[in-house]
Amino acid sequence: MKKMRILSAICAAAVLTTMVASCSNKGTNGGDNKKGETPELVYWTVGGATGENQNAFDAVNKYLKDKLNLNIKVNIADWGDYDTKFNTIVNSGEYFDLMFTNNTNYANAVNLGAFEDITELVDKEAPELKKVIPEDLWEAVKIDGKIYSVPTYKDSSLTQYWYIDKTYVDKYNIDMSKVTTFEELDKVFRQIKEGENDPNFYPFKTSQGGLFNGFFNDYDGLCSGLRPLGVKIDDESRKVVNVLEQPDIVEKLEILHGWYKDGITNPDAPTSTENYKQCMFGTAQGFPGAEATWAANQGIDAYVTTQVFGPLYTTETIQGSLNAVGKNSKYKAEALKYLELANTDGKLRDMMAYGAEGKDFEYVSDGVVKKLQDNYSWPSYTQATFFNLSTVEGAPEDQWDQVKKLNEQAKKSSVLGFALDVKPIQSELTACKTVYDQYKYELETGAKDPNVIIPELNKKLKDAGFDKVMEEAQKQIDAFFAK
Repeated sequence: MKKMRILSAICAAAVLTTMVASCSNKGTNGGDNKKGETPELVYWTVGGATGENQNAFDAVNKYLKDKLNLNIKVNIADWGDYDTKFNTIVNSGEYFDLMFTNNTNYANAVNLGAFEDITELVDKEAPELKKVIPEDLWEAVKIDGKIYSVPTYKDSSLTQYWYIDKTYVDKYNIDMSKVTTFEELDKVFRQIKEGENDPNFYPFKTSQGGLFNGFFNDYDGLCSGLRPLGVKIDDESRKVVNVLEQPDIVEKLEILHGWYKDGITNPDAPTSTENYKQCMFGTAQGFPGAEATWAANQGIDAYVTTQVFGPLYTTETIQGSLNAVGKNSKYKAEALKYLELANTDGKLRDMMAYGAEGKDFEYVSDGVVKKLQDNYSWPSYTQATFFNLSTVEGAPEDQWDQVKKLNEQAKKSSVLGFALDVKPIQSELTACKTVYDQYKYELETGAKDPNVIIPELNKKLKDAGFDKVMEEAQKQIDAFFAK
């Protein structure tokens, strides 16, 4: 396996162009619009399935019709249901032209033959797309030397933020700069819970689709998609471990459980599929100014943020947002032309991210938008690059330059460049994922005592072949870094 070059190209921003080749008349592998027909691309992605998106979809399709003689049918699976829906589509062979994927399921879907090898096709049909995304990102998504997805050029290093509604920050005189550990966050939650004196007020309100984002950041998941498998990001010996047995993780899980027991977390968290709005607290991978978008999406006047992790480069962070072309798609060339336009045309990019101009957002100045509603639910990070996107009013106007600086400053995981080849352990890995999925909501919402649930979970993981998975991962890592 060839070591991936360190991500220098990411740090040097590509000059984004706006020139896009016009759509060819004939779709690859059967698509044919010679007679003036308008192909419709079936696109599966993730987000808030109940959002009010039709204005945006109509605006995007009108623009695509004029530019490429294309339509896209965007199907949004809810956050909590996405893994199940993704697996159902891939395993059943259901038709799609484009699909959002990421490090948790990308390699598995490729091995199952769900995605098209676009290595040569992207050069032929979407040369500008190939140019605007740095070469090291393309390298990071290769499997057996071939490209099966288009990486999203954005905050490709990971920086984690916690944020709290400014109303409560001011009310309780909270110094957010000090809230950078679970212990400090625990103190803040308990202070606010006691002060509000309301049994129905939950400082950490969450659901199946809103598990504690970034909880396992200290461990590189090796692009396996299996939460318990990892290597500590600063471990130069690169020892593969069961993440759930590590003292730092167990300690944080115990705090989560304490929140659940004491009414800091809502009691329906492990079973709810709601996309809760107006949440007091949130945690997300982000960048300077992202809180403006988070606040708008939640219907909150303002959040106060604190950076708690990163920036860090891992292969997983690069694979955190990918768009793949379906193996059975009739419109493979058209699908790539759509992604090319999305990554090079700022007007289209704004409509995708913010909705229909005049209904969902408006321009307040050149390159700055004001959101007019907070129920648009097609997440921007899943769509295309950030670097041709307008900023939201209230965010720094040089926001995307700051994102590039974060990429430049990022530290590197001890296993940067490595991605697990899952083929030798496909059945064991799948079985282990199935086991973990049975426990993850109760574990990651704190609903069950980790000291009780983890031994039970580990026994089932062992029966499913977890030891073999760990041994194979260690073998591959040792061989990769020996070269």
